[in-house]
Amino acid sequence: MLSVVRRRFFVCAGLLIACSLRASSVSLLPSSSFLGISPHDEKYYSAASIACRDGSKTFNQKRLNDGFCDCPDGTDEPGTSACPESKFYCRNIGDVPQLLFSSRVNDHICDCCDGSDEYDGGIVCRNTCVKNGTDDLNTGGGHHSTETKINNFNIKDKKIKVDLEDLLQNLEGTHTNLNAGLKIITVIELASLMGVFFLICRRTRIRMRRYLWRS
Repeated sequence: MLSVVRRRFFVCAGLLIACSLRASSVSLLPSSSFLGISPHDEKYYSAASIACRDGSKTFNQKRLNDGFCDCPDGTDEPGTSACPESKFYCRNIGDVPQLLFSSRVNDHICDCCDGSDEYDGGIVCRNTCVKNGTDDLNTGGGHHSTETKINNFNIKDKKIKVDLEDLLQNLEGTHTNLNAGLKIITVIELASLMGVFFLICRRTRIRMRRYLWRS
């Protein structure tokens, strides 16, 4: 009797934990499944059956930005950080659009000037996009002109930092690939040396046998 009660207790506890995890994961999902998608790609993602860009598989609309990585290349998760290979598209209306690595989505750092990359509520990102740098200029006054120039400089400086961080991340990936290649080469070299050593030992044994046979 006690074993049955314990079993039911553990089953109920497991269901509660699963429900809580599911609720927390849903709260981290974007409000729109098209968040992080470029306007040029909206037609591609509007199909009933969407193909991964690497051709590995297909997925439906329900799996678009659902927080689970289905495509190896991250095609199905452009708006979340589920796939390491996916890219998040910042629309930055009025400013320059931007592509971010998926690792920067909901990392509590405002990367997009429109703040679209931080939607989980962990941080509030103010929209700092400048509409072609002319909004404050049209209002008149030197103070507004100076403030606009400062804002433009800060935005350009931020974009340079983001580009440098992207470059560093790409270099880190290249360094990892080089290390893997060097390990493979090292293994091949060791195997070759072992083969040469085996051949030398074999020839030495043959010569010793011939010498002993002659003597």
